[in-house]
Amino acid sequence: MQEEAAESSMAVKMDLNAILEQMETGEQDSALAALQSYNKEMNQCFTFSKEEEQDREHLGELVLRFLNRELQPSCQLACLETVRILSRDKDCLTPFISHSAMSSLAHYAGIAVAGTATTAHSHTVEGQVEDEGGEAADLSGEVVKEASHPSENADQEVIVEGLKSICNILLHNERGQVVAADLQLIKGVAERLKQCHDPTWNHEVRFFDLRLTFLLTALRVDTRAQLAQELHGISLLGNQLDATLGLCWPDTLETARAGLEGVPPEELPPLSRQQTELAMEILKILFNITFDTTRRKVDEEEAAEYRHLGAILRHCLMSHADGEERTEEFHSHTVNLLSNLPLPCLDVLLIPKVQQGSIEYMGVNMDAVNMLLEFMEKKLDRGHKLKETLLPSLNLLTESARIHRETRKFLRLKVLPPLRDVKNRPEVGNALRNKLVRLMTHIDTDVKDCAAEFLFVLCKESVPRFIKYTGYGNAAGLLAARGLLRGGRDSGIYSEDEESETEEYREAKAHINPITGVVEEEQPNPMEGMTEEQKEIEAMKLVNMFDKLSRTNVIQPMQLGMDGKMREMTPKDLHKLAHNPLFQPEEPANSDSENEA
Repeated sequence: MQEEAAESSMAVKMDLNAILEQMETGEQDSALAALQSYNKEMNQCFTFSKEEEQDREHLGELVLRFLNRELQPSCQLACLETVRILSRDKDCLTPFISHSAMSSLAHYAGIAVAGTATTAHSHTVEGQVEDEGGEAADLSGEVVKEASHPSENADQEVIVEGLKSICNILLHNERGQVVAADLQLIKGVAERLKQCHDPTWNHEVRFFDLRLTFLLTALRVDTRAQLAQELHGISLLGNQLDATLGLCWPDTLETARAGLEGVPPEELPPLSRQQTELAMEILKILFNITFDTTRRKVDEEEAAEYRHLGAILRHCLMSHADGEERTEEFHSHTVNLLSNLPLPCLDVLLIPKVQQGSIEYMGVNMDAVNMLLEFMEKKLDRGHKLKETLLPSLNLLTESARIHRETRKFLRLKVLPPLRDVKNRPEVGNALRNKLVRLMTHIDTDVKDCAAEFLFVLCKESVPRFIKYTGYGNAAGLLAARGLLRGGRDSGIYSEDEESETEEYREAKAHINPITGVVEEEQPNPMEGMTEEQKEIEAMKLVNMFDKLSRTNVIQPMQLGMDGKMREMTPKDLHKLAHNPLFQPEEPANSDSENEA
C-alpha cells in the first residue's frame, strides 16, 4: 500500500511539472490541455501535500498571467477552475491575494468596480488587458455594468468559477479580506443582486453572489455597515427574498405565494431545494447586517423596512422546505433573524386576518406565534446544544410576550394553564411547563436564566404567581438576581387581569410547600421535646459548622439584605443570628437598594 501511495504521489508530481512546462510555453492550446487534465484529476481534492507548495504557487502565478491576456472562453474557464482548486489550499494563496489578482478575479466574476479595478490593474504584470472602453478612471466608484451584464459575458460558468475562487480566498486569508474591502467588491455584487427579477442569471450565479456577500459581511465589520447603510441592504435583500419565494402582497404587510392566494399555509406546496438554498443565504446575510438593531433606536423609515421584512419572515416561518431536516434549518435561520428585529416591529407576526383553519385568540391570528412555540419545544425536546439551538426562539417568545399582551396571554394559556396538579413538583412531568422549570436549574447559566425569564414574563413578573408555578426553590436564582427574594413585582408594565385559580389549587393552597411548589406530608418537628437550652446548643453547633466551612472556602454563607438581594455573612453575623434568628446585618453606607432594570 505504501509503495502504491508513493507511486501515486510521484505521478502527481511529474504531472504538475509537465503542466508547468506546458504553461510556460505561453501557448493557449497547450495550456488548455494541461489545465483540463489537472482540473479533472484534482477536482475533488481538498488536502494538499506540503512538498508541492512552491510548484502550486508557481502554477497559480502562471494561470493569473494567462487570465490577464485575451483568451478563448474554454481557456478562461479552465484557468478559473484551476484557481478555484488551488485556492482551497490556505498555505498557497500568495499569488491570489494581491490587488491585481483579486481585481482580475472580480472582473471575471462580473463584480469589478470601475475606480478600484483600474487602480489595481495599473499595478498588474505586463501584458494585462485594460477594462473595456478604457474609460474606467472617469467612472470612479461606479460598478462596471459591462462586466455584470449577461449579454456581455454570456458564459455564466466563468462567472461562477470566479465567484467560487474569491469565496475560497476570503474564507482562508485575512489579507484577501482586506483587499476585497479595498476593491469594494460588495458594491459590485450588490449591483447584480438588484437584478433579482432578471431570469437570465442561473441558480449558481445567484447562490454564489449571496455566498460571497455572506462571507464579506461575516468577516468584515466595515463591509457589514456599508451594505446595511450605504447600499440599503435591508431593502435590497428583502426584495431578493421576496423574489426568491415568489411572493405577492394581497394587503399591506400581508404576504401570499403568487398564484396561490387564499391557500392556507399548511396546504402550500413545499419550497424547492433551490429556493430554500437561496433563501437561507439571504437570511444569513440579513442576520449579519441587523446584528446590532435591537441595541439601537431606529427611525420611522427604518421601522417601515423592518416591518416589511418581518412580514416576509412570517411567510418563511409558515412555509416548508423539501424535507423535515431542511425545513428545520430554514426555520432556524428565520428565527435567528426575527430575534434581531426591533421589538415594536414584531407585531407583524399578528397582523394577518384570521382565516378558516387559523389559530385564533382574542380575535388575533396566532399561527406564527404557535409555530414559534412548537419550534421551541422541538428544540427543547432534542436537548442538543441548547444554548445555540433553543435560546433564539425562547428569547424571541419572551420579548414578544413582554411587548404584546395578546401574545403573552396566548403563550400563558399554552405554557402555564390553570394549575390543577398540586401533588407533583413543578419540574416533574412532560408538560411544557415541567420541561421549562427543569431548565431553570440547568448547568448553563444562559439557558437557566432564559427559561426563568420566559416564565417570569408569562407571570407578568409577579413574584407570587411565579413561585406558584415554579416553586420558590426553582425561582430563587432569578429572584435573587432581580432583588426580589422578599417578594413584590418587577418594573414591567402589564395589564391588570384576574388571576384564575382552579378548585383543586384553592383547596390545597394552604398545604402547599412554597419551596417545592407541591403539597407534602407533614414532617415531624426535629426540635420537639427539646428545652430552650438544648435548642441553643444545637444552633451554636450549626453556626460553628457553617463558620468552619466558610473559613475553608467550602461554602459562603449568605443572607437576604434589606434590598431583597443576597449578601455575604461574616462570622460575627452568624454568631448574632444564632442568638437572634430575626437579626438583620447592617446595610453598608453605600448600599444600592434599587432594583436592577
